[in-house]
Amino acid sequence: MTALPPFERHRPATVEEATELFERHGDDAVAYVGGTELFLLFKFGFAEYPHVIDLKAIDELRGIERSNGELRIGAAETHRAIERHPTVRGEWPALAAMERGVGNLRVRTMGSIGGNLCFADPHSDPATFLLAMNGELEARRGGAAARRIALAEFVRGPFENALVDGELLTAVLVPELAARAAIVHRKFVLHERPAITVACHLRLDEPGAPGKRLVDVRLAVGSAGVTAARAAEAEQLLEGASVGELDGVLEGVGELAADAADPVEDANGSVEYKRNLVAVLSRRAVKAAVGEARGGEHGLLAPGES
Repeated sequence: MTALPPFERHRPATVEEATELFERHGDDAVAYVGGTELFLLFKFGFAEYPHVIDLKAIDELRGIERSNGELRIGAAETHRAIERHPTVRGEWPALAAMERGVGNLRVRTMGSIGGNLCFADPHSDPATFLLAMNGELEARRGGAAARRIALAEFVRGPFENALVDGELLTAVLVPELAARAAIVHRKFVLHERPAITVACHLRLDEPGAPGKRLVDVRLAVGSAGVTAARAAEAEQLLEGASVGELDGVLEGVGELAADAADPVEDANGSVEYKRNLVAVLSRRAVKAAVGEARGGEHGLLAPGES
């Protein structure tokens, strides 16, 4: 580990000012909010930028509020702020629970949700969770209108996102859960970093009926391969399945989720080891989501609680 390389720090107050700085300095500039990932790269000598653009003073990147049936989280809000916010804890408790498990207290206090997603680290709790939630992102370039980007389209590969030159991620948009729906996030952690992440969203279609079926199934797997991905074939196997026959399909769900994860061998384990972990966590996440949806249906649990 080396000392930080020299750089000039800039503190724009608006998106327009930030865009102008990126246009002026080009590839010599990089943005940050918390810097939990960026400055590690600096210290280890993996990156060097003469100009560092600190986005913390931009009000447009702040705020957590409910609006039009979704939660809008400013991209510069920290994981800690999200997990402790009363609206999140009360109406999006599964999101609060996921954020409560990100990294450690220092990372959650300093790191922002926008920085996490823009860095596009393959090992990301928020990316997997938001993929299962059908989350969207808001981005804007100075002088232009905001555009919405689906999470699945934003992360293009390891450490690569869909922002264009001079554009900033301004907000994360999380839909609210429908009645009788639940989302569950499960993971396996090594050294405070997720080695496997799985998130399952589903809804029960018939309140109170013994033959109720699963609908709106979304199963996302991440951290095992280079990007988080939807397990489409596993979702198809679950879609329309009755609660009573769930145990009969879970074995196949686990195998299909492992295929979708496309695990790669690294310091966290072999491909086969990761496949087994993905399969186990996927089955557990589905069963937990069904239990929470049934509990919410009968007034025993709020969606997202366990």
